[in-house]
Formats: sequence, structure tokens, C-alpha cells
Amino acid sequence: MGQAGYAQAASATIPDWKRGFDNQRIADLGNGSFLNPLMAGDHPDPTILKDGADYYMTFSTFDSYPGLVIWHSRDLVNWQPVTAALQKNIGSVWAPELCKHKGRYFLYVPVKASPNTSYVLWADRIEGPWSEPIDLHLPAHIDPGHAVGEDGSRWLFLSGGDRIRLAEDGLSTVGKVEHVYDPWRYPSDWVVEGFSPEGPKILRRGDYFYLITAVGGTAGPPTGHMVIAARSKSIHGPWEDCPANPVVRTTDLREKWWSRGHATLVEGPDGSWWSVYHGYENGYWTLGRQALLDPVEWTRDGWFRMTGGDLSRPIRKPRGGSAVTHGMALSDDFSTLELGRKWNFFQPRPEEAKRVRVDRNTLILDAAGKAPVDSSPLLLIAGDQAYRFECDIEIEDGGVAGLVLFYDRQLYCGLGFDAQRFVTHQYGIERGRPANPHGRQMRMRVTNERHIVTYDTSGDGGRTWRRFDRGMEVSGYHHNVRGGFLMLRPGLYSAGKGQARFRNFTFRAL
Repeated sequence: MGQAGYAQAASATIPDWKRGFDNQRIADLGNGSFLNPLMAGDHPDPTILKDGADYYMTFSTFDSYPGLVIWHSRDLVNWQPVTAALQKNIGSVWAPELCKHKGRYFLYVPVKASPNTSYVLWADRIEGPWSEPIDLHLPAHIDPGHAVGEDGSRWLFLSGGDRIRLAEDGLSTVGKVEHVYDPWRYPSDWVVEGFSPEGPKILRRGDYFYLITAVGGTAGPPTGHMVIAARSKSIHGPWEDCPANPVVRTTDLREKWWSRGHATLVEGPDGSWWSVYHGYENGYWTLGRQALLDPVEWTRDGWFRMTGGDLSRPIRKPRGGSAVTHGMALSDDFSTLELGRKWNFFQPRPEEAKRVRVDRNTLILDAAGKAPVDSSPLLLIAGDQAYRFECDIEIEDGGVAGLVLFYDRQLYCGLGFDAQRFVTHQYGIERGRPANPHGRQMRMRVTNERHIVTYDTSGDGGRTWRRFDRGMEVSGYHHNVRGGFLMLRPGLYSAGKGQARFRNFTFRAL
């Protein structure tokens, strides 16, 4: 059975989602239950903080800036964006940790850069302002997990079963990295991407500290990524492996969610327990790793187990906690500049934000580079299997602009134009240059219908449309082809000379 066959088998009897802003799918079914994903689209490596009656969550944001968007909820199911904590490009952001200690919020952030390292940011209010990133000089590790010991000591647990002590203020390290845990190993004949112990999270409950770790590799074979657990009565060990390991793993290619792992446990508003982790949607690697919510049951012997099965069916919501309308509109009238919470630059240069502004419901984007590969496009996270977006675009002489579906600088597609010709973007290169009948201004529409992409253009503001003579298929625009752990994101770009003006951007899930 091929990829499409697996996707069809997995989704044949699954109920549909409720719809929110722009017809986007949302988890809350409105009847006391929810249907995963919790956060559709690329929301990997979730880190979640319970702060009284409030919950805050953020994710890896990789090369998108402003980054580290913090989301807020009171019921664990419906979430609203608060702010983007990271404004400065420090590299590709991997698996952060959000925590609170003695009234102050902290973000511990590993980055892939030159050299690799980890940073810490802090704030006295979750809304910010957040501090500038402070380098912790940890080049050999990723995925810091914050912990406070029974003696009040502060630690970062790291990939590979290692840890390092933090200073009392949490803004520097003390001593050297030490190895404290040999992670549980799966049977040698399991099909995985690699051992890769990462994503350690520490939970203190009752008499125990629980160490929750991901092993098996993040992508690659769908049966690889998994969640394991260990516990100790002291933050200093020794650590006892859970006899039921792995506590989460995709075992069948017909399952709805693949490569499930990187879990955090959190108490719900009604005292129930839940786990947030990520997974790839069967048949939709292009959407990246999506955040999933799994109910947790504590066993008599002091361990825990996940009870949501393969997460393909509705699950009862936790009780209590007020709900908001989940997510946000991706449509944009450009009355304000939603840079950070909604729009993000890809791999921006230090002065990139100066390229963009809004004026009288117009997004004005200064040209940079010659094509999407070097123009640092503005991108959105769209979490639906099918959607359409369109925009009025006006260029100046010498300019080129358009709409894209962008994975990274080597893998994107889209349609752009200058005053005389269209430019076709496909496979991350510029191809056809057919004549442009509309001149320097047109409305452009992109439809992604479950990986089948079409383009339409209009010279009269969208009253009549002309189908562009180049369709594309993009199911291979994902991590297992290109690496990078990203997603295929809709967006816009401005290259060449001068400025491009974008108006009336509309998005609708199909």
C-alpha cells in the first residue's frame, strides 16, 4: 500500500473537525470532546507551562523570525497567541523549554548555528518584554529540560542522558556537563531512525521525579519516534526505567499519527493529567510535526500511561477552564503589522524587519534578492490539508513579487511576476517565463488541494480569473526529502528592485 493508500485507510472512518477562523480546523468539537491535532500545522517539540489557572505553550520555530510564539489557554484545548519572545536571529531554534521559577519566566533555547549552543531568555511577565538571548555555551547538546531538585538546586537535563547545573538566577551554568542516565533501549529489530535520546522533561509528582525522554529518531520511519519514562526519588538519581516502556509509539502504518514523541506531562484544570507531544499526520509530512494531546492515567504502582490510543478518535475534554476561539485568522487586511504572531521572515538578516511596514491597509515590502531563494519571504503556518490564499499585488519597475509555498531555500514553489512576464517557481528553482498580460498589478490566487497546487490570476480584482498553465504536485516537499524538520508554508515575497504592495490577503481552508 502506497502513501496515499495509507492516508485513505487511516482517515476513512475519522470524523471531521470543527472549523474556526477562515474555516481552519480546530480541535474542540463543541460537544465536550476534541479531535487531534491540538495545534494543526508545524508546532513541534511542545513545551507547556501550567501557571495557576493559565497554560502557556511554545514550540520549535527553527528559521522563522520573530520566533518562539507563546500561546495561552485555560482549558488545554483552545489556544490564542500572546507574543513572539525571540526577535533576534540566533540560528535555527530547536526544542525550547518554557518554565517559571520564583515568579520569573524563562525560555531555554538550543540553536543550530555556528557554533551550536543554547541560550536563555527571561521575562517578569509572559507578555514580555523578553530579554535579549544570553549564551549558555552548550555546544554539544540540544533540548534542555529545566528541573528543580529536592534541595532547591536548578538543572538543565540535556540530550543523551546528560545534565548541567544552573546558577541560582538561571542565567548561567555551573561546573561541567555530567552523564546521569542511560536511556532505555528498544529491541534491536524495531524499525527506527536512530537511538537519538532527546527532549528530556522532568516532572515532580508525589515521591518521585519523572524523566520523560524521546528516543528512536524524530522523523524517518513512522515507527521510530517514541516516548520513554524513568523515575527517581532524587533529582540526582538513580533512575529506574518504566516497565511499560515505550509509553507512546506509532506501531502500524495505518495509524492516523506517525512518529509520535517528545512528550511533556501537565495537570488539567480539573485535576486530570495530560500529555502534549508531536507527530506527523499520515500522508501529510508537508504540514510538519503537529501538536497532539493525549489523556494520562496514573497507575497504582506510581507510573503513568497514555489512554488516547492512536489519537484518531474524539477524546473527552478536561472539565473546567474557560474557552476562547482557538487560533487566529490568517486572512489579513493589513490594518496592522502582525509580524511575529502571524507573519514570520525565513532566515532574516539583522535588518530584515525594516523591509516591511503597513500603510492604509497595504503591506509594503522592500525588494531583496532576485527570487524566493534569497529574498527572505514572509510566511504563515497553515495547518489544513487543503486551502486557498489570494492577494492583490502591485510592483514597481524592476520589481518581481508573488505568492509561494515555501519549505526552505532549496525547496519551494509558487508564481511571481514582473511588468512583462510571469516567473514560475518549482522544485526550488525558477523555470518558465510566459508573458504577463496584467502588467504591474494583479490579484493572484494559490490553491493547495491536498498537495495538488494550481494558480489563477486576475486583472480586475478577482471578478474574473485566468488559470495559469502550470499545475504542481508537492507531496514530496517535506523533511524526509530535504531534512530541516520544517513544513511547507504559504507566503509572499518581494525581489528585484523597489517595493511590492500587498492588499486584501485572504485565506480559506477547503
